Amino acid sequence: MYTGMTEPAREADGRLSTAIAIARLIGIMGIVYVHAWTGRTAEELAAVAFGWQAVLRTVLGEVFGRSAVPLLGMISGWLVVSTATRQDYGPFLLGKARTILLPMVLWNAIAILLVGAAATFGDLKAPTPTSIGWTLNELVPLVQANDVNVQMPFLRDLFVCMMLAPVLVRASTAWLALVALIAVVWSVSGVHVPLLLRPQILLFFTAGIAARRFGVAERVAGWSVALCALPFVVMIAPRLWTALLGNAFFDAHLHLMAAFDIMFRLASAVLFWRFAWALAGSNVADRLRGIERYGFLAFCDHLVLLWLFGPLIGLATGALGAGLYPAYLLVQPLLVLGVTIVLGRGLMALSPAVARVLSGGRLGRSASVTA
Repeated sequence: MYTGMTEPAREADGRLSTAIAIARLIGIMGIVYVHAWTGRTAEELAAVAFGWQAVLRTVLGEVFGRSAVPLLGMISGWLVVSTATRQDYGPFLLGKARTILLPMVLWNAIAILLVGAAATFGDLKAPTPTSIGWTLNELVPLVQANDVNVQMPFLRDLFVCMMLAPVLVRASTAWLALVALIAVVWSVSGVHVPLLLRPQILLFFTAGIAARRFGVAERVAGWSVALCALPFVVMIAPRLWTALLGNAFFDAHLHLMAAFDIMFRLASAVLFWRFAWALAGSNVADRLRGIERYGFLAFCDHLVLLWLFGPLIGLATGALGAGLYPAYLLVQPLLVLGVTIVLGRGLMALSPAVARVLSGGRLGRSASVTA
């Protein structure tokens, strides 16, 4: 009787864990579309914003990329409840420094070295060290986002959220709601306070803690795909239109667009969480979960790979506007993932310790899929 009662619970927990892993993989692959190589400058992209290839790039970035930050932020908040309530503050923060802060700094250093060398001694058009201040900010983005590894402010802000996590997971629901409200107001106001470069991350992190507390992930998993897709479908058209209009439109309607962006990101996260739950119950679930252990490494290395190898592949396909470019655009996340898996396996073969550090604890002999 006891075994019969616990087996369904174990299966549900296993599917939930697998869905989390798949959702993280979806989010990270979506980020690649946001940063995809185009071979065009910002000015050139703005000039062809309504061309069909530019529209395709915008659609991929908005559909898949906008879910990434809320998905990853909420998953981090959901998962941190277990460790933050079980560990003392010192060991907890030291662990997060090893799995978030250290790989961030090391991958930023790798980016400065490799991308900077390719720009200095080759034909790559990329940022290079201009001052000690610039280099320090590239290593640890303290006052503004990186110029090379533009994805790293997420890890920087996530670590700040982890510093608050032991308090947040023990806070009452009213206090959690207040923190979330502060994050919303801060995000919409556009006020720059370097404590967080992207205050939305605190909102999504707090939402993840609340979701764990109230079983929101399990409830959404029980909804129909159509219901989860409805808010996303309603908002995707105006979101794409405003994205195509470019930064000038956003700057002219800063507060309105910031508020709309939060709602659209949340709608995207709900939809892709439902997709992840469906995939977790499919026959590809185990394979996707196995691939996810390389996800953090792909998050950290994908811009280095795109900076260095994007132009080389672009010699064959052409830049945005060329006939073969759409095919190249579509497969860029898969190319990044494939190279990352090869890199990860190579690192594990050469030095499991190095693999473990650079992957934030996901790879190496003692690595955990949910590190």
